[in-house]
Amino acid sequence: MPVLSQLPTATLIDANPVDYLIIALYFAFVLGIGFMARRAVSDSLDFFLSGRSLPAWVTGLAFISANLGAVEIMGMSANGAEFGIATVHYFWVGAIPAMLFLGVVMMPFYYGSKVRSVPEFMFRRFGTGAHLVNAISFAVAQLLIAGVNLYLLGSIVHALLGWPLWVALIVAAIIVLSYITLGGLSAAIYNEVLQFFVIVAALLPLTLIGLHRVGGYEGLTQKITEFANTAPASAEVPPAEWQLNSWPGQALTGFESPFWSVVGIVFGLGFVLSFGYWTTNFVEVQRAMASNSMSAARKTPIIGSFPKMFVPFIVILPGMIAAVLVQEIGELKAGGTPAGGASGEGVAYNDSLLLLMRDILPNGLLGLAIAGLLAAFMAGMAANISAFNTVFSYDLWQRYIRKDHSDDYYLRIGRLATVGATFLAIFTAIVASSFSNVMDYLQTLFGFFNAPLFATFILGMFWKRMTATAGWVGLSAGTLSAVLVAFLSEDAFGEASLGVIPLSGQGAAFVAASAAFVVDIVLSIIVSLVTEPKPEGSLRGLVYSETPREELVDPEEAKQPWFRRTLPLAGISLAMVIALNFLV
Repeated sequence: MPVLSQLPTATLIDANPVDYLIIALYFAFVLGIGFMARRAVSDSLDFFLSGRSLPAWVTGLAFISANLGAVEIMGMSANGAEFGIATVHYFWVGAIPAMLFLGVVMMPFYYGSKVRSVPEFMFRRFGTGAHLVNAISFAVAQLLIAGVNLYLLGSIVHALLGWPLWVALIVAAIIVLSYITLGGLSAAIYNEVLQFFVIVAALLPLTLIGLHRVGGYEGLTQKITEFANTAPASAEVPPAEWQLNSWPGQALTGFESPFWSVVGIVFGLGFVLSFGYWTTNFVEVQRAMASNSMSAARKTPIIGSFPKMFVPFIVILPGMIAAVLVQEIGELKAGGTPAGGASGEGVAYNDSLLLLMRDILPNGLLGLAIAGLLAAFMAGMAANISAFNTVFSYDLWQRYIRKDHSDDYYLRIGRLATVGATFLAIFTAIVASSFSNVMDYLQTLFGFFNAPLFATFILGMFWKRMTATAGWVGLSAGTLSAVLVAFLSEDAFGEASLGVIPLSGQGAAFVAASAAFVVDIVLSIIVSLVTEPKPEGSLRGLVYSETPREELVDPEEAKQPWFRRTLPLAGISLAMVIALNFLV
């Protein structure tokens, strides 16, 4: 286990006292927010859902900041270094449309039903079987994904201080644990708003200085072209045309055929993985459910979509710049195995941002950039842990282990679950450390857990004939089919992979997610046709056709100006993201 090895004490990043002062001030703010939020926690609803009291602009920024963790920062910059501009599909195809669908169509069901979690919605629609499968799989997924964020957070501490990575993991875990345990979801959300601005302030200078060093975007394209043309064939560097154009995206999917590459991006990423993540992932939905009204809940993901569509310019471009400007990343891309890196076990694509910061940022800006990375990983991990403690406390402990206890009792359980999950994340961080590109690992997990859940959700929400038995059968079979496809691919499980399907990396994740979706839908339809559905009267607020329209909108929204209403905002966001897809 490479994480536990004794690493050299030399630091990857040469920070000075000014940088450390900036980082210390940031941590003081983070813990201060936790202490202030603690005063507002009087019951479990305050701890788990912020008392449903937050305005749309706060929850909207928290919605996007909760996702602006390891996936966005290190994973997407790693993708930028390895694959190029095609990585924008994770934003413009694989996020924005699903976020708008969540706000316009699905949030009225979540918020209007007053459920405390996504698995609780599954319980009301399908009963115990599907609920238990969903709650357990979600809890496991959050522990694994929290490990990714913690691993990357620990790697920053190691790069800065030279501590062994296992020590850095424990210290990072304690910091995140402190403010979530103190203030619950409110502390997490207000910190996420702060972290959003810190992240942007940190990554924007890195991008601008990096572009200046390579001669602007034109100079970057020229250097990427030269690199691709001179790289050895054994390195399998994607052609420059693939790296510099978003469509058809063969660099990302690994498909030689432009047609199948577009199908993989649109269906596998843009529909199955994207809608599965954004519309059913309680980490994100929890932020919208903390809003103070139905209108605010619907607008939460829509408000988040505007900054989301511009995030690629500050996370993907630095990765592309690192591939031509940082010696170690260039050597890695050319097929070499440079020593060092944040893990101490060799440079990986995950190190792209750290090494670029080391090479081009002056002291002061370096401290700000480090604080931004710490903010990103803490936001991501806090989001995972706060969602885990809600599902564990409400959906597993209260429903199946200890029913009918006092509210104080479940508040204590939530805090204990937070502690337990944080320390379990230390061990799942070890798993994450074995992947050179954490996006490969994360997309594999999303295929296992989110794709089948979306299939069950979408069919159950729009087809009243779907039965409770079909809910848990489809969900279980879809998950197992995704795991099977991953085992049959080339490298999803390392040496345990069989290599029967000639796909690797994120292309394999797209296929696994698609298989999970199709298997879930087909089996759910078959099982529903031979089992007894719920009475129609019991599906109000759970199925679209059975819910009166007036229950799906906020009557107060009609009094607001047009630019503050849900549908016009969603229309503007959709038009902007379509334009970006044509321009890049």
